Amino acid sequence: MSDVILLAHGSGGKLSHDLVKKTFLPSLANTMLNKLDDSAIFEASGCLAFTTDSYVVNPIFFPGGDIGRLAVCGTVNDLSMSGAKPLYLSLSIILEEGLPLSELDHIVKSVKAAAAEAGVNIITGDTKVVNHGQADKLFINTSGIGIISPGVDISGANAKVGDKVILSGTIGDHGIAVMSQREGLKFSVPVESDCAPLNKLVCQILKASPRIHCLRDPTRGGLATTLNEFATQSNVGIMVEEDKIPVKESVRAACELLGFDPVYVANEGKLVAIVKPSDADKVLAKMKQNNYGRNAAIIGEVSDAHPGKVVMKTKLGPSRIVDMLSGELLPRIC
Repeated sequence: MSDVILLAHGSGGKLSHDLVKKTFLPSLANTMLNKLDDSAIFEASGCLAFTTDSYVVNPIFFPGGDIGRLAVCGTVNDLSMSGAKPLYLSLSIILEEGLPLSELDHIVKSVKAAAAEAGVNIITGDTKVVNHGQADKLFINTSGIGIISPGVDISGANAKVGDKVILSGTIGDHGIAVMSQREGLKFSVPVESDCAPLNKLVCQILKASPRIHCLRDPTRGGLATTLNEFATQSNVGIMVEEDKIPVKESVRAACELLGFDPVYVANEGKLVAIVKPSDADKVLAKMKQNNYGRNAAIIGEVSDAHPGKVVMKTKLGPSRIVDMLSGELLPRIC
């Protein structure tokens, strides 16, 4: 087999089958995928969650992760934000002619590691090959299915006045990591992506409080956009305090250098939870017990003032409106 991707790898013939058997199956094998049928067949009962997403991050390797880990974590997290336990994922990859097979092998092994960490299986997939120059090495689409336990009701429209807003950790890590790799920027303290599967963290906080009202991972558009989505969907105001929002000093310095506001920079391993005030301390304590929530903080609360708006009390004292991101701050970030 060639050491780079050829158009013939997408022909459906021998090279296509060799690619699946020599590159994908050794890492992703399981009883359902191994059948190599056109569909995966499985049994499930109860309320299901289903999501799909596509990943076109540039570059495909960045500090703290790569497009393979990003694809698995992103879809696992989308399921988790509805309170679902992720079960199965699909993996479809569009490959560019000329991509070194060594890079594809690295990505597939990264997919394997992320799926193992999250406790999910890849049970179906597809590959296509396009001409050189038409895909920036590779693009990935993942879809996922999860099951929601009875009594769990999580939605962006569920925020109630008095609820507390909890952030699971520092913001802006992913966006700055990708941008620094893309532009060849060097910082005195390296910045790494926070890309991580959050399903086990969500499971833990649901045990602390099954009455969590809202969950969302602040990816594109960052924390500011997520809070605005909650405010709009629930028709409430949200007040946050700038000095309570955790930001690594290296990320803050990079944002100042680049002219970015950290609240708009993408994250791939953080979540925002809106919970009943009586449960906030329990949820926060449970978050801090998880490696991906050890820097969690209560950053604000839901208000009946300024419905549909997010207001931030700045470090200097005055308050300002935090609008939803307008335009594209960092393109090709996921």
